[in-house]
Amino acid sequence: MEKVKINDHFEKTDEQWEQLFRSYFRSKFITVKGVRLPEVFTKFSDDIENFKVRDDDVWVCTFPKAGTTWTQEMVWCLAHNADLEGAKIDLSDRFPFFELSAISDLSVIPRELAESDPEIMMSIKLCDDLPSPRLIKTHLPFKLLPRDLREGKTGAKIIYVRRNVKDNCISYYHHVRIMEGYRGNFHEFCQLFLADKLLYCPFWDHILEFWNRRKDPALNILILSFEEMKSDLASVIQKTSEFLGKSQLCPEKLEIMMDHLSFSKMKKNPAVNKEGWIEAMEKFNMSTTGGTFIRSGEVNQWKTAMTPEMTDYFDNWTSRHLESSDIAPFL
Repeated sequence: MEKVKINDHFEKTDEQWEQLFRSYFRSKFITVKGVRLPEVFTKFSDDIENFKVRDDDVWVCTFPKAGTTWTQEMVWCLAHNADLEGAKIDLSDRFPFFELSAISDLSVIPRELAESDPEIMMSIKLCDDLPSPRLIKTHLPFKLLPRDLREGKTGAKIIYVRRNVKDNCISYYHHVRIMEGYRGNFHEFCQLFLADKLLYCPFWDHILEFWNRRKDPALNILILSFEEMKSDLASVIQKTSEFLGKSQLCPEKLEIMMDHLSFSKMKKNPAVNKEGWIEAMEKFNMSTTGGTFIRSGEVNQWKTAMTPEMTDYFDNWTSRHLESSDIAPFL
């Protein structure tokens, strides 16, 4: 990816931001409770708000490209005693994407593609029909989670994963080119990211809503980070196992999981790497680049992808958002 510079003065009116966004994305977006979402979301908002959460649910919540798939696979293996045979089933069937239907704009998704995947057409119903204990993935910010989950009316558990903002932005850029047909360059993507104009933005609100509730006695929230998983995956596995009410893994099971969750294995694993999805996106000209869903899995990608000027801009932007928070910013 080419290095780019960012203009210190890229302030735009709301109309100009919308014009820039529509230049590079196909779907029309709106703001729901301060969150950027496709217009189609409003058709599903009541179903999401009133979704019946169960006591033994486990929800993995993240901003996109923060380590979601990696965490899902870890949680599924912990919940199923490292059953690698069962893990051969596609992850989307084992651990569905809760609001996928609510962000899938059928006006731009080819009908053949949409009808080939029940999760696109009825993801919320699929989650509702899952047998307990359910494992559910979502990118929704806390304020848009089902009421039962927000208000702690059940014993459901939330595992939230965060990532260095600069690396998160880079990974998100590659993702939207492969999966969402983004037609702009990295410079313009960074502008949209910093202006909170992308899907599920604002970025820092997303993280802080969960972080600030992590000690709420009515909720069961575990906060993890991509960086923590990269530096000491064994400890994260054991901590997550304890959070899920499981016993500590024996050395043999831990070794099995460490191998299964290694980047090289994840990238080659057809149950998690969405090869079929990417092939479909390319077939219907919905992708603007080739690539893989699980790309590099590295930390500090920003050191080679961003200029010092851009790095400073992101760091200053981060500092402004976290000036009253005790969260470590991963600068």
